Amino acid sequence: MKENTKREILLESGTNEMEILEFYLGEQSFGLNVQKLIEIIPYDEKRRTAIPESPPSVLGVFEVRGQSIPLIDLGLHLQKNAELETTEETRKIVLVCKFNKRTNAFLVDGVNQIHRQSWNDVVPMPFYLDQYRPRFTGSVSIDSREILIVDLEHVVSEVDPDLTIDQHGFGSGTADNYAVEDHQMSRESVSLMLAEDSSIIRLSIQKVLTDSGYKKLEIFPDGDDCYEAIRNLLNECNGSEEELLKHLDLLITDIEMPKMDGLTLCRKIREELGLKNLKIVMFSSLITEQMAHKCDSVGANGYMSKPEIKELISMVDTLVFSTEIPEAAA
Repeated sequence: MKENTKREILLESGTNEMEILEFYLGEQSFGLNVQKLIEIIPYDEKRRTAIPESPPSVLGVFEVRGQSIPLIDLGLHLQKNAELETTEETRKIVLVCKFNKRTNAFLVDGVNQIHRQSWNDVVPMPFYLDQYRPRFTGSVSIDSREILIVDLEHVVSEVDPDLTIDQHGFGSGTADNYAVEDHQMSRESVSLMLAEDSSIIRLSIQKVLTDSGYKKLEIFPDGDDCYEAIRNLLNECNGSEEELLKHLDLLITDIEMPKMDGLTLCRKIREELGLKNLKIVMFSSLITEQMAHKCDSVGANGYMSKPEIKELISMVDTLVFSTEIPEAAA
């Protein structure tokens, strides 16, 4: 079987595995989810065009196959100054990535290899660090090296306000624009769960949901904790899904998370817990046409790309206030 076919089966089966590209800033290892990676190319200064008055870590735009793509110096942005002198042997590398429906390039000092890992091996950031909104979502130990997984969504949102969920939220006093009409229920009576590993995105989603009226919200930093909470709730309901749905209306989950990813979380809820009617929405930067098929295959009711928070609220409204399931949006 070809490696590409194996990889496709791996990513579609919800086996809680992923592939991490290990790259370097100076002598320290960092990682990113290969699902976000388009290509790896050598850095060529001639292909860069500086943009006046841009943030220090934004080097300008970089020409890739006839397109100009924003180029971010990841080491400078993370305040990890490389000590390696750039020579022909240590030539810098550009990682071209796509997420949140946008393409960005990141300048790094080098790459090692791609590692296939279980999300269960990824350790979330400790709470005392997570509360300071670090630019990392977790770490994984590979061959005695501690690899920090960079929160690229967080990095890009810091230099591009359009990709900040707060900017796409309701703002002050605008929740009434999305009021639910002609329903016996109100948003205040709806019980939601949210699984999201990025602290800054988690807080942003929480604020927008509560400002819009969804105040009964339970939040989890990873899929495993969320799964255990749903399983415990089901046990408290004596295994009755009908009873459980009186306490939980809908789950919103990210896809890439430490310990258990969103695809695996959805699959286990459907298959292991037997919850066929619990509404589940994937809210992820990885939503593409291909990923949409994977969401469908594990039983998700809908999917939405970050940072389209208004559209997410609309989808949640439709799912919890209607017997019809909306057509998912990529």
